[in-house]
Amino acid sequence: MKEILETIVDPSSRTEDFAALSLPATYRAVTLHRDEEHMFDGLDVRDRDPRKSLHIEQVPVPELGLGEALVAVMASAVNYNTVWSSIFSPVSTFAFLRRYGKLSELTARHDLPYHVVGSDLAGVVLRTGPGVNVWKPGEEVVAHCLSVELESSDGHNDTMMDPEQRIWGFETNFGGLAELAIVKTNQLMPKPKHLTWEEAATPGLVNSTAFRQLVSRNGAGMKQGDNVLIWGASGGLGAYATQYALAGGAIPICVVSSERKGELCRSMGAELIIDRAAEDYRFWKDEHTQDPKEWKRLGSRIRDLTGGEDVDIVFEHPGRETFGASVYVTRRGGTIATCASTSGYMHEFDNRYLWMSLKRIIGSHFANYREAWQANRLISKGMIHPTMSVVYPLNQTGQAAMDVHQNLHHGKVGVLCLAPEEGLGVRDPELRAKHITEINRFRNV
Repeated sequence: MKEILETIVDPSSRTEDFAALSLPATYRAVTLHRDEEHMFDGLDVRDRDPRKSLHIEQVPVPELGLGEALVAVMASAVNYNTVWSSIFSPVSTFAFLRRYGKLSELTARHDLPYHVVGSDLAGVVLRTGPGVNVWKPGEEVVAHCLSVELESSDGHNDTMMDPEQRIWGFETNFGGLAELAIVKTNQLMPKPKHLTWEEAATPGLVNSTAFRQLVSRNGAGMKQGDNVLIWGASGGLGAYATQYALAGGAIPICVVSSERKGELCRSMGAELIIDRAAEDYRFWKDEHTQDPKEWKRLGSRIRDLTGGEDVDIVFEHPGRETFGASVYVTRRGGTIATCASTSGYMHEFDNRYLWMSLKRIIGSHFANYREAWQANRLISKGMIHPTMSVVYPLNQTGQAAMDVHQNLHHGKVGVLCLAPEEGLGVRDPELRAKHITEINRFRNV
């Protein structure tokens, strides 16, 4: 690993230098253990502790398959799917690995007694497998997390429709929270040259997800002038939605849980802020009963902010806690675009407000390669910016996941893998200097 890192850091290194590197037999990775998948049984989801389930250990370097790349991971990030993996909820991810392992002889590699997690990376290509022509050893890359087989015609209009679509590092093994990772080369994209390794690692999953959910024709198809209600608008996903709304000429109404988070949204250029904690919205009277009066109170607050207008689009990801309110406050003919459901998957809403007002609910899940590439291009051009707030070393990934689980973070939480320190990897200092305030916005909280 030392030789690999030295070659990456050396600016004179060429493709042949990377191709000539000897690969180690093992690498350090963040793992879950199959024999512990029931360790939290009986505990409420909120009481499950990722620090107890996530391990740092040496694992064997896997065989490289057709159309794949072995990447030296300089940095990665924690997503909410890392939390789900670590608390074995709503299901153990070993169920995903078992299912994937039955697909082919090659995918059988993924069905192991350990799971290397992580769905983001920034790093350098070390090796490519048979059938790879575009990517070469030594290229600096980021990876999006869509893994597809594309043996069915269903996926050839939109790869998210592939019946064998999976999220890498969540539903597959050999993820990005490690020193090395295996990805399919149609997951690779150029690393934004003005960002450090850790900054470049953090947008991948959430940036692409927000792009499809809000901007793409496969999602809400946002247009100029749309009023967009964004739940968790300063969080890992919502902060990108806020940026896309502002960049696309829409009007974000940012829902946050503290004044500090509201200030973050204002610093991005948003003007309409709802602090749901300060205004004490309680959409549920108890575990089983929603309170429509609170939906109406939220709708009135939105109209106060917008000059009497309802929202055209709701950017929904909390799920059960907020979904009834989201359906209610959307304008006639408007759209609720939903993903994730971090507060619960069993949504309840009053269908009269959907059916009689001709509203639409659109399910959105990650992004296809083209959408991810477009989202990464906007990062590379300095039009959309990372939202990284804090960085942990690899051996503290459990604490990083705990922060996300308990909503103690702002934006995204980065993780250093092979990178020995923060601040490395910048190749375009001029573009960086132009956008340094925006790049550091979440670091300055």
